[in-house]
Amino acid sequence: MNQLPIFLNLQDRKVLLLGSGEMADAKRRLYERAGAIITDDENARELTLAVVALEDDEEAIAAVARLKARGLLVNAVDRSALCDYTTPAIIDRDPVLIAIGTGGASAGLAKALRQRLERLLPAGLGVLAAALLDARERIQQVWPEGAARRKAIDAVLDPGGPLDVLVDHELEDLEAWLDQPHGQARSQVIDLELASTDPDDLTLRQARWLGQADQVFASDDVPEEVLDRARADAQRFSLSLWDEQPTEGLTLRIRMKI
Repeated sequence: MNQLPIFLNLQDRKVLLLGSGEMADAKRRLYERAGAIITDDENARELTLAVVALEDDEEAIAAVARLKARGLLVNAVDRSALCDYTTPAIIDRDPVLIAIGTGGASAGLAKALRQRLERLLPAGLGVLAAALLDARERIQQVWPEGAARRKAIDAVLDPGGPLDVLVDHELEDLEAWLDQPHGQARSQVIDLELASTDPDDLTLRQARWLGQADQVFASDDVPEEVLDRARADAQRFSLSLWDEQPTEGLTLRIRMKI
């Protein structure tokens, strides 16, 4: 790990931005979303960070040197060798933030990963996080001991759990869990018909089911590339072995659409 990923509170803090044009505008929007106060006054006091988005190489190098001499952490846009820190690709499900960085190696790679992960994460993930925060005292009352509480939270958020993080939930789901905290997740069998052998053509819902399944029964024409999207610890069987016996957890029966 050549960089330490951290989340900074920039609300009402000053950030210096040197430069103009498309690169500078993109940085301005990003930092303003985080609540920062943007200034182009290099002599301003109480600066938290500095961003150099100058087009000219010599001007940029000189500006970075001046700012580092003042003890500021500097981000030099498109000049990773000069950066004290880099800005990641961000998935925003406020208050949940997921940051993807490549240490300045490739902004395009970070963007591609963000776009792929965006498809997997439900829009209501932030709502779930806020609801868990509001329910913190109630959760502590149900599980007074820290170890038991952590185990319960891990279980409820696990794939296939009552509050599986890759599934959209209503606030009632959280209430139901707290009303019956020791209840077992119900078993379920779901049939999936795939229209394509390309795993990138999976719908968002299909990808989520694969990521949650405990058992997968697939017909012989379902390609391995699709099945590899399932949980690594999910049990795999040929669909020909399905005998309609009760199974525990979430079971998928997958076949290609004719």
